Amino acid sequence: MADDYVKHAREHMLARYTINGVNASDFRDVTNSIEKWEDWCSAWSKRAKIHEEMGLEALSKNKFISAAEHLCRAAVTYHFAKYLFVQDMSQHRIAHQKAVECHTLALPHMDPPGVRVLIPYENSNLVGILRKPKGISAPYPIVIMTMGLDSTKEELITFEKSFLERGMATLAVDGPGQGEAEYDFPIRFDYENVVGPIVDWVESQNDLDSNRIGLWGISLGGYYGPRTVAFEKRIKACISNCGPYNWGALWERLPDLTRNAFVVRSHSKSEIEAKEKAKLLNLENITNLIECPLFIVAGGLDKLCPPEDAIRLSKEVSGPVQLVVIEDGNHVAHNRGYRYRPQSADWMQEQLS
Repeated sequence: MADDYVKHAREHMLARYTINGVNASDFRDVTNSIEKWEDWCSAWSKRAKIHEEMGLEALSKNKFISAAEHLCRAAVTYHFAKYLFVQDMSQHRIAHQKAVECHTLALPHMDPPGVRVLIPYENSNLVGILRKPKGISAPYPIVIMTMGLDSTKEELITFEKSFLERGMATLAVDGPGQGEAEYDFPIRFDYENVVGPIVDWVESQNDLDSNRIGLWGISLGGYYGPRTVAFEKRIKACISNCGPYNWGALWERLPDLTRNAFVVRSHSKSEIEAKEKAKLLNLENITNLIECPLFIVAGGLDKLCPPEDAIRLSKEVSGPVQLVVIEDGNHVAHNRGYRYRPQSADWMQEQLS
C-alpha cells in the first residue's frame, strides 16, 4: 500500500507535471510503480534517463529538433524527480544536476533558442535562461519569471512559450532557495532585493528594452511578484498566480512535503525556525504601494494558497487590477491552464506594447 506522500503525489501532482512537459503515461507508470516516497527520486530519475539517452542519440546524429524535444523532457523529468524530495539531498542534488545538464544541452536547439546568463548578485551570481522572440526587432520587451517554493527555471519551458509567441523575451531566473541558487542562498522575503539586480542586468543589455519589463510569478512567486512591485518601480506590469498573502498564516494547513521543503529552502535548522521565517512573507501594510497594473489568478479549489488571498490582494492594491478566479482550478490552476495562460500572456503583451 502506498504511503501518504505517494498517495498525495498521485492525487495532486498529475496536472502540474503534465502541463509542464512530463508525459502523462510516464506519470502513471512511475507513480504506480512505487509505494514509498523514499523511492520517488530514483524512479523518476530512471524514467528521465530514457529521455536523456534519446536526446543524446539525436544530438549525435545532428537531429537537433528531436534532440531539443527529448532533452527538454528529460530536464523537466529530472527536475520533478527531486521536486519536494528533500530527505536525501545527495539523490536530490544528482537529479538536479542532470536536469541542468539536459536543459543546457537543449538550449541552442530550442525554438527560439535560449542561453544561460549570469546575473551579479551578492558577490556571486544568479543563473538565468534568456530566450528572445523571433520575427520582431530588438530591443525586446521582457518578462522576468519568478518561480515557487520548489520550482526551477527548467520547469518553465511551456510557460515561456506563451510570452515568446507574443513577441516578448523571457528571463527565467533561479532565485534564492531555488534551483542553482538553493545551495548558497536561502529564501528571502524582500524579493525586490532579488529582482532589483536582475533589472540592473536587463538595463545593461542593448537588445532588451528596459522601459518594457514585466514580472511573472507562480505559487510562492505569486507573493514575490506583488512584493517586488510594491518597491521596484522599474517593473511596468506584474502577473501573480496563486500566491499567498501571508505564508506564515497558512503554515499549519500546508502539506508536510511543502513544509519540509521550506525548511530546507529557507536554510532553517528546524520547523520552528522555518515557521518564523515564513511569517515574514507577508503582504500586509504594503499592498497600497502596488501601483503598476496587476493580473491576479486564483484557483477556486486551491488548498495551498486559497483564493481568498488573491481576492484580498485585488482589493488592496492602488493600481489597476484584473482578477481571474478559476472556480474549478487547483493550485496554480494547472488543471485549467487554458483558462489563464493565453489570457494573461495577452494582457502582458498589451501592458508592454
